[in-house]
Amino acid sequence: MTLTTTQDFMPTRTAGLERLARFIPVAGTDYARFRNYDLGAGQHGHVSTLSPWIRHRLLTETEVLQSILTRHSPAAAEKFVQEVFWRTYWKGWLEMRPSVWDIYQAGLRGALDAVQTQSGLRAAWADACKGQTGIDAFDHWAQELVQTGYLHNHARMWFASIWIFTLRLPWELGADFFLRHLLDGDPASNTLSWRWVAGLQTQGKTYLARPDNIETYTKGRFRPKGLASIAVPLEGQVTPRQPLPAAEQADPTSATVCILHDDDLSPGFLFEQGIAPIATACLITTHQRSPLHVAPHLTDFVSGAMTDATTRWADRIGEVYTPITDTALLADWVRGHGAKQVVTPYAPVGPNASALRALAALLAPDGIRLIRLRRDYDSAAWPHATAGFFKFKDKIPKLLGEVKGITLV
Repeated sequence: MTLTTTQDFMPTRTAGLERLARFIPVAGTDYARFRNYDLGAGQHGHVSTLSPWIRHRLLTETEVLQSILTRHSPAAAEKFVQEVFWRTYWKGWLEMRPSVWDIYQAGLRGALDAVQTQSGLRAAWADACKGQTGIDAFDHWAQELVQTGYLHNHARMWFASIWIFTLRLPWELGADFFLRHLLDGDPASNTLSWRWVAGLQTQGKTYLARPDNIETYTKGRFRPKGLASIAVPLEGQVTPRQPLPAAEQADPTSATVCILHDDDLSPGFLFEQGIAPIATACLITTHQRSPLHVAPHLTDFVSGAMTDATTRWADRIGEVYTPITDTALLADWVRGHGAKQVVTPYAPVGPNASALRALAALLAPDGIRLIRLRRDYDSAAWPHATAGFFKFKDKIPKLLGEVKGITLV
């Protein structure tokens, strides 16, 4: 089967809006009936495939929900609305348990060390990444991911289950494989979804890939043999929940520079608060998503999305600084503009948040504040991510009524 390419995911807001417009008519009952079917690359018409644009907020969750709920009632679009809020839930859950990201990174480093010293593990890991395991469905999905930067959500679950319970590979290596290639991969959704499959997220609850389920939802394309028949939960640390960081506020009258990053490339909400930056810098942390080489299509998408954002907002962001990966150079740039504060969209747990913390520490001796402005949508939803999604789900109707910009039909 011929696979599509990452050209199907152009890193512009316009491309995202066009994709959204095509999806709106089928976002109701059609989506609910057919969303679990993985028909292969280029055939994902039953799902939105909007995630690369939403992940980088070229499109925001609020405007996607508003567009869908203008055409469909909340009841008709319930399944799609819940899928949008899944990503929100994962972010809020991790925001209150940031040590889970640190534990994942430590586990990944340990797994990569083991790869270097255990030839059998190294060979099995390499075969899985190349799609050369002999499990036809799994191999196809590995190759589809590498070539397109995308996988259907159901295929992601099957893939992770086979990786963990059939191939018996460290789950952290699988999560890293996804994060190096997925155009929509983010620390929260990716890490916590892999933990859920493994039985770490909901203690004792695993996801087992079954041949008959795969056959049904690929419409007979695959019925893999030799899959594990049981999925024993992995053991892991229990992580306590901590308070959600307080929302911050900027001073519109203070000399300000802005920093954009790939967690939020729709900075209009900053300007609505009176922020008028002297200049803007683009922080690039794509290379920090993994200790290994990140797929070129991923870095290209982020670079293109940055260019799109700065072009669209050119009349509001001042002088634009060349995208930069070094926080020390970024600190020098801030000082060079005589800024009293740096304003940036809030970055949830992950590489951008880590880089911004490092930057804040470098600027603090100069009395320069780094202000991370959080969207009302996140501030409303994240505090409810205290337990499992089903408790969070009960809050969705209330959230739809509270979040500014969403009008129900």
